[in-house]
Amino acid sequence: MGCMTGHCGACTVLIDGEVAKSCLVMAASAAGKNIQTIEGLSPPDGNLSTIQQAFRDANSFQCGYCAPGMVLTAVSLLSTNPQPSDQEIREALSGNLCRCTGYRSIIAGIRLAAERQLKLTNKPTGPNGV
Repeated sequence: MGCMTGHCGACTVLIDGEVAKSCLVMAASAAGKNIQTIEGLSPPDGNLSTIQQAFRDANSFQCGYCAPGMVLTAVSLLSTNPQPSDQEIREALSGNLCRCTGYRSIIAGIRLAAERQLKLTNKPTGPNGV
């Protein structure tokens, strides 16, 4: 049992790709659904995911309490909007509270992650489009 208020967003998970606050989800309603937590983002080799690395590089955290919720919210946002504006990032993060950073570094981390993901998906091709 969590807080059952959903105010902070620290318990954010992705359920079938959608942001959900686990403190508000009854376990029975999640049966058979794909649930992704922060631990599931890293590839099997143990490296950080692109988004996790961008947050680290942008110093997007201080105490780390909000980290899982912020990162998973960013995953959801970038999956539907690969080039969000700062305002769109702020709106996506509106369900998550950070008491340490003032959000600037978190927004910077999401922007950096978006840039890196775009580079990965728009890899240049060689001659003849190969």
